[in-house]
Amino acid sequence: MTYCVGMRLDAGLVFLSDSRTNAGVDQVSTARKLNVFENPGERMMVLMTAGNLSISQSVRQLLSEHIGAAGFGIWNAPNMYEAARLVGEVVRLVHERDAKSLAEFGIDFNVSLIFGGQIKGERCRLFQVYSAGNFIESHNENTYFQIGEAKYGKPIIDRVVTPATALDEAAKCALISMDSTLRSNVSVGLPLDLLVYENNTLAVTRFTTIDEKNQYFQMIRTTWGQQLKTIFEGIAAPVWDAAPEVAVSKPVRMPLPDNVAPAVQPPGPLQSFAQQFGSKQQ
Repeated sequence: MTYCVGMRLDAGLVFLSDSRTNAGVDQVSTARKLNVFENPGERMMVLMTAGNLSISQSVRQLLSEHIGAAGFGIWNAPNMYEAARLVGEVVRLVHERDAKSLAEFGIDFNVSLIFGGQIKGERCRLFQVYSAGNFIESHNENTYFQIGEAKYGKPIIDRVVTPATALDEAAKCALISMDSTLRSNVSVGLPLDLLVYENNTLAVTRFTTIDEKNQYFQMIRTTWGQQLKTIFEGIAAPVWDAAPEVAVSKPVRMPLPDNVAPAVQPPGPLQSFAQQFGSKQQ
């Protein structure tokens, strides 16, 4: 399993991936999932992959070499849309070549990709590519994509990131999103690859690999956990009669069988939270 997130912002792009791969609890290893296609000054593109590692690596290698029906490849595609179309085309080529053989061994054709970057003359763009080779593009209404084990890291991004978010803030949010995933799923693991791209630089200028010794990431892990606990403790306990105009609710109780005698008298009317605990505090 893996976790990758890509964000498209007014100021540029943020890409973050883990590097754990496993084929069972006793076959855990590291594989880089963030790949850069760069011709400095002319184009900078990033491909992140999740799913079957052999399929992902086949797609990455073939993409670097493939010339499409229109006569161009990833290195000379005229715009990011055509580059994304090439990624989808390569996925279908790998499917045509390998899917039947994989199926004979009970292996699904499972791959998903985040592809984004900038080609000189147009804005930054971000795409999510599926196993069928089709894809969607990020717009202001959906300014990020996730692939792999996405559910644990989604809530913080939904609450924080907008198109106007600064690149450093978005990178911090991505790392917190990754930390939430690392804590909840052991199939996602360090080291991480983080790439932050500023509009119109057309080159990789901000990239780092983060391992367990990275002081900033360790600070995020510690501080985020402490702040969450502090905020949690500062929220009031449940108020059971928060809507007093509504009749006291009752659970659905299954009737006792005829051959089972009640152990105690049926309880009286349910008390509200305030009634139960307010009197004890007086």
